[in-house]
Amino acid sequence: MVTAAHSAASAGASPTATARRALAVRHLGPNWYASVMGTAIIANAGATLPYQFTGLRTGCTIVWALSFVMLAVLLTARAAHWIHHRDQARTHLLDPAVAPFYGCLAMALLAVGGGTLIVGKDWIGTEAAVAVDTVLFTAGTLIGLAAAVAIPYLMVVRHRIAADQASPVWLLPVVAPMVSAAVGPLLIPHLPTGQAQQTMLYACFAMFGLSLLATLVMLPVIFARLVTAGPLPLALTPTLFLVLGPLGQSTTATNKFADFAPGVVPAPLDRGFLVFAVLYGVPVMGFALMWLALAGAMVVRARRRGMGFAMTWWAFTFPVGTCVTGAEGLGNHTGLAVFDWLATGLFVFLVTAWAIALAHTLKGALSGRLLAAPR
Repeated sequence: MVTAAHSAASAGASPTATARRALAVRHLGPNWYASVMGTAIIANAGATLPYQFTGLRTGCTIVWALSFVMLAVLLTARAAHWIHHRDQARTHLLDPAVAPFYGCLAMALLAVGGGTLIVGKDWIGTEAAVAVDTVLFTAGTLIGLAAAVAIPYLMVVRHRIAADQASPVWLLPVVAPMVSAAVGPLLIPHLPTGQAQQTMLYACFAMFGLSLLATLVMLPVIFARLVTAGPLPLALTPTLFLVLGPLGQSTTATNKFADFAPGVVPAPLDRGFLVFAVLYGVPVMGFALMWLALAGAMVVRARRRGMGFAMTWWAFTFPVGTCVTGAEGLGNHTGLAVFDWLATGLFVFLVTAWAIALAHTLKGALSGRLLAAPR
């Protein structure tokens, strides 16, 4: 189809609308799903913010609806990409800088699905919300587990990676199961009591462990690259915020386990989940704040050296949002106001970063700059 369009153009005829649409998605990579994740987390985090005010939940529901539409549009566009540009899709899979972003597809499905149960039910009803989340959670979990294995496999056997190419982007495939672990417990009350609920809880706990241990394997490699090879290229500097993803999401997951364990698992295991949530979450949140300061300083440095907008700016959204939900959970289980303040402050940063990233993305997409071939 692309060849025919080029032939028609060379003969003086305009390419068909179908051909133009096909060409428009040729360079649409899986990294675009980060915009869906970054939008959905606004709704998910805002709905459970400790300080609520009139209109906040309605606003969160509107943002959830926007993320749902964005997901539908991107799924359609990416399907067209695979249909019309399989060569480019294969190139993406074999590119170590692009392949890890396939984890974003899973996380986009999971984030929108979780938002459907948290706020979407206000508009579509609980029964429909459970059905939608079941589909999105199942698809997102299966894709996430597949990516957590397939992408590292490709990195080992097909990609040729130098030591100085280590990047926080590598965390994306292995963090996807952690998102499943964090949003899966929302479905527990809607499952039959007994084995079904227990299986879901322990399956989410297993995915928590899978993702956590994989992250602990990769983080030392990423930090070693920073201290031995120096700062990341300017356009990639925002990806340092991706490290916050597994930190905040794992804290969120442990707090969700503590929320839903009572009545699902027998004592003292139910209390054990609560103890674990606090003893794990507090020190991890401390490390997250340290990394936030380090990554923020690196971004300020890069900005002073001319860092312009790129799709990597979406790294300022979802990872920070997971720290918001993690702090919210710790505030609920410790009763400490400092975690409520932290969640609120991070949420303000999240909304600001989301608005900036969304505005630049819309401008770049409409102009065609972000859909053009990479230079």
